[in-house]
Amino acid sequence: MLKTTLIDGIPPAKFDKQITTNLLLEHVAAEVVRKEKLLIGVRNEEGDIYRLIGATKHNSFTNAVEELEDLELVDELATVEGTHEGCDAIFREA
Repeated sequence: MLKTTLIDGIPPAKFDKQITTNLLLEHVAAEVVRKEKLLIGVRNEEGDIYRLIGATKHNSFTNAVEELEDLELVDELATVEGTHEGCDAIFREA
């Protein structure tokens, strides 16, 4: 199961309900999510990362990425090597 947390003080995106409906997520504290091997950030309409999703296994990470792409969200790091803002993938609305 993927672990997730909302970032305090940053409003969720309007499409957040779709994420929580389509992904099997365990809500935990931010420090627990940040310890996961792979991190996915999700940006709100203002461009701020408001949600982190952590995956222990690469196949869980890949499945989450595919689900987010199915929601027509775009991974802005898809063509970038390494991490950015501590995340391996960062999704936003197209």
